[in-house]
Amino acid sequence: MEIFGSGIFWIVLVFCIGYAAIILEYYVKVNKTAVALLIAVLCWSIFLASSADSTSDNIKVLGHHVSEVSQIIFFLMGAMTLVELIDSHRGFKIVTDRISTKSKTKMIWIVALFSFFLSSILDNLTTAILMVSLLRKLVPQRAERFLLCCIVVVAANAGGAWTPIGDVTTTMLWINGQLSTLAVMKSLFIPSVASLLIPLIWYSFRSRGKLAVQKLSDSETKEMPGARLVFYLGVGGLVFVPIFKALTGLPPFMGVILALGVLWLATDLMHHPHAEREHLRVPHVLTRVDTSGVLFFLGILLCVDALQAAGILQHIAAWLDSTVKSQAMIATLIGLFSAVIDNVPLVAATMGMYPIQNYPMDSSFWHMIAYAAGTGGSILIIGSSAGVAIMGMEKIDFVSYMRKASIPVGLGYLAGMGVYLLLESFAI
Repeated sequence: MEIFGSGIFWIVLVFCIGYAAIILEYYVKVNKTAVALLIAVLCWSIFLASSADSTSDNIKVLGHHVSEVSQIIFFLMGAMTLVELIDSHRGFKIVTDRISTKSKTKMIWIVALFSFFLSSILDNLTTAILMVSLLRKLVPQRAERFLLCCIVVVAANAGGAWTPIGDVTTTMLWINGQLSTLAVMKSLFIPSVASLLIPLIWYSFRSRGKLAVQKLSDSETKEMPGARLVFYLGVGGLVFVPIFKALTGLPPFMGVILALGVLWLATDLMHHPHAEREHLRVPHVLTRVDTSGVLFFLGILLCVDALQAAGILQHIAAWLDSTVKSQAMIATLIGLFSAVIDNVPLVAATMGMYPIQNYPMDSSFWHMIAYAAGTGGSILIIGSSAGVAIMGMEKIDFVSYMRKASIPVGLGYLAGMGVYLLLESFAI
C-alpha cells in the first residue's frame, strides 16, 4: 500500500486539528462526536485521493476496517441496551441497597468495592454514573461527596481493566484477538486491585467522622415489576458472553445480541398486557441509549484505521521500538498518555502499530496495554469516560481533582504495573 507524502501530511494535519477539537470540546462548543465523524471521512477521503493503489483495492481495505469496527459498535450497542433495561427496572437496587453506613471510612471502602466489581461486569462508565447517582441521593452535600466521587472514578476504571467486558479498550483488544478471557482476568486482577488499594488507603487516612446520610424516599426505593428477573437475566447475559464465545467460536457481539434477544422476549411477555409499562420495554429503552457515544467510537476508530492504512502508525511504532525499546516502558507511557488523551484512540492506534502476527494473543505486551489504558486514565479527571461523566454530573473542576487525586492515583497506577511485572517474572 503506497501513499504519497503530501497525503500523509494532510491526514496527520486533519487528525491533529480534529483531535485537538475533541480534547477542547468544552471550550470550542462543538460536540466531539461531530468532530470524530467529520475527521474520519476526511482522513479516508484524503487516503483514497492520494493512494497509488486502485480505488477498488482501497475500498476493500476500508471494508475490512469497517467490518472490524462494526463488531465493537454492535457489542457496545447491545451491552448498553442491556444496562439501560436493567436500570429502567431499577434492578441495580439489588446491589445499591447494601450501602447504608454513615462512617466516612467505611463508605469509601464500600463504594470502592461495589464500583470495582460492578465495573468488571458492566463497564466503567455505566458504573460511575450509577454510583454517583446513588451518592447524590444518599449524601446531599456536594463537598462530602467529593472524595467518594474520586474513588468511584479510580475503582470503576480499575475494575473495568481486568475483564474483557469491563472497559471498552479491553473489549476492543478482546474482540480483535489480542486477549483471551481467562488469561486477562488471571493476569490483571491483582495489578488492578493494587492500583486501587493505594489511593483507597490514602483516602481512608484522610476521611474521619460521620456522613450526613439521607434516607431515600419510597418512590426512589420502589422496584419496577420484574426488576429482579431483568437484573439476573441482564447480568447473567453479560457474564455469559465470554462463555458463548468459547463454546461457539462466534464473535462476542453475537453473544450480546443473544442476551439482548432473550431479555427483549422476556420483557415483552411480562409487560405487553400493561399499557402503563411501555417505558419498561426495549423500544422505549433504546431511546435512552447513548447513541452519540456509540457514533463517537465509530468515528474515532475509523479515523485511527485511516492512519493505520496510510502506514503512519507503523512508523510511530518503529520509532518507539528504536527509542524506548522496553515494552513495559512503552505500555507505561501509553497509560500516562491516556490520562490526557482518550484511551480509545490510544489503544486503537496501538493495535495498528503492533500487529498480532508479531505480538500474539495474550502476550505480556497486550496485558500491559489493557492494564495501562484502563487504569492510567484515572490520574486526571479528563482521562477516562467515567471521569468526564462524573466531572459533568458533580461539576468537579480539573485542578481540584488533580490536587486531591493525581498523586495517590498515579502511585497506584505505577504500583499496579510493578506488581504485574513482578508476577510475570515469577511466572517465567
